[in-house]
Amino acid sequence: MTAGFDFTRRQGRDFVARHGETVFNAARRLQGDHPHTPLTRAGFAQADEMGRALRDLLGPAPRLTLWASPAGRALQTLAIIAEHLELDWHQARTDERLVEIDMGSWGGRYYADVVAEVGPVIDANGLLRCAPDGERYEAIAARVGGWLADTADDAGDRLVIMHGISSRVLRGVATGAPVDACGAPVLPGYPQGSVALIERGAETLVHRGTGYAPA
Repeated sequence: MTAGFDFTRRQGRDFVARHGETVFNAARRLQGDHPHTPLTRAGFAQADEMGRALRDLLGPAPRLTLWASPAGRALQTLAIIAEHLELDWHQARTDERLVEIDMGSWGGRYYADVVAEVGPVIDANGLLRCAPDGERYEAIAARVGGWLADTADDAGDRLVIMHGISSRVLRGVATGAPVDACGAPVLPGYPQGSVALIERGAETLVHRGTGYAPA
């Protein structure tokens, strides 16, 4: 799904954002594709920061299509940003292919407990190890690459609210990054509450968030 992705088909810009801090992040638990882990006060503050940064860049009521992972934390983050931009949250589109990596039986557990059993779960590049029964990076690349290909003809600019790992893979696919040792094109991670801009296969950082979670 990722090979030969045609960047020229995408005429608009993509603002790819990582949701704000959640209760799982604050508790140092492996979140994975858990659908409903609400934002903390810090997470709401990070969403506010993203909203202000995008408002400063784009102005009020910009022509911007809203996309999000269907996970509650992504939709909560989008609600705050949309308020800053004076856009209708109810017009947002969701797609299951934008969800976070499935951590299998590690999902929801404390990092410390999993590390005590299997050793480090985050490598030097900030990538999560795949759980034995979890999703592989090749599978993430296939699903986010499929979403990019299926929506490449969207008109104009888009805001896409995603997650730490899945956004790194989507950004890698969208920019034609080389395949990492994990088996997928992956770009460096940004803190929670960050916004990257991808235009014609090139990425720039619009806003660096203040979140902690490394993955």
